[in-house]
Amino acid sequence: MTQRIIIGISGATGPIYGIRLLEALQHTPVETHLIVSEWAEKTIQIETDYKPSDVKKLADYVYPSGNQAARISSGSFVTDAMVIVPCSMKTLSSVAHGFADNLIARAADVILKERRKLLLIPRETPLHEIHLENMLRLSRMGVTVMPPMPAFYNNPETIDDMVNHTVSRILDQLHIENDLTKRWLE
Repeated sequence: MTQRIIIGISGATGPIYGIRLLEALQHTPVETHLIVSEWAEKTIQIETDYKPSDVKKLADYVYPSGNQAARISSGSFVTDAMVIVPCSMKTLSSVAHGFADNLIARAADVILKERRKLLLIPRETPLHEIHLENMLRLSRMGVTVMPPMPAFYNNPETIDDMVNHTVSRILDQLHIENDLTKRWLE
């Protein structure tokens, strides 16, 4: 059976992580369901050479962030996982406190209530106490919180190398084989 994965791209810096994840999933049997927030569209234009319309073409299904009636807002629509990448602190806070005021937060709320896999890739630094408490709260609920921290053991030469490493780790969490980065070898 094909995996169904929801991908939310929030307005935090680093939409390239979500874009690269969508690109990597193009070569897998995964069915992708994408939500791009209004601010994510602006950030995509500021930080990348992509247009929001180009990013949306990478997904199998795309939903407007304000569409609370989308099928991914219901637990009866079975999905395997959700990744919010990048995840703004606003979105992380909404998820941590069940404030489902947009489709990204609502879909995450459904993932939590159905006890499915949720990965958050938060982009913020430094972190203050509220950020950390929200992350801990979510971690205790079984959410995987994965700040995109660069690894240097694989000797990255480009920003793409660092982005690919993070996306590779996301794919590992979803049990999707990939060769985006060099693996630790003895």
